[in-house]
Amino acid sequence: MLIYCMNVSLDGYVNDRDGSLDWSVPDDELHSWFNEHARGIAASLYGRKLYEVMAAYWPTSDDDPSAGATEREFGQIWRRTPRYVFSRTLERVEHNSRLVRGDVGEILAEVRREVQGPLEVAGPTLARQFVQRGLVDSYQLLVHPVTLGGGTPFWPTLDQPLRLKLVETHRFASGVTLISYSAR
Repeated sequence: MLIYCMNVSLDGYVNDRDGSLDWSVPDDELHSWFNEHARGIAASLYGRKLYEVMAAYWPTSDDDPSAGATEREFGQIWRRTPRYVFSRTLERVEHNSRLVRGDVGEILAEVRREVQGPLEVAGPTLARQFVQRGLVDSYQLLVHPVTLGGGTPFWPTLDQPLRLKLVETHRFASGVTLISYSAR
């Protein structure tokens, strides 16, 4: 199973016009959900930008005195989870990550041979290729009660409608709503 899961604004963006994610600050309840979600992922497929954002903090998150127990737990899960980082510009990656280049479908098939269990594609630019080729099995949007008016969209441009089946909804106390769909 390939899962595409991200925080998203009410108007459909994963970051703002400046590329910032500062608008989505998860509270402890939402972060706990992300920890549980991450525990179930056998490996992650990252785009370069998201890898750089995550690798800038999570490898040393235990050293952050302001990090709570939930954040420290996420850091431990993140460090354990293998990552395949798609990039044409990076020369190397670290932190339990492997640099990959090539066709997303071929690499996905290779990863599925190597890793047993659910996979996650992370980063909207990379996910676009998987979505457009019909390779995503599950879409999990954590919709925040904020509009950004622009930024990087969660959904790519599609040649035809993508028919989905609603699987789950969950409202968090913060007003964030999980909307989970499976591909038909």
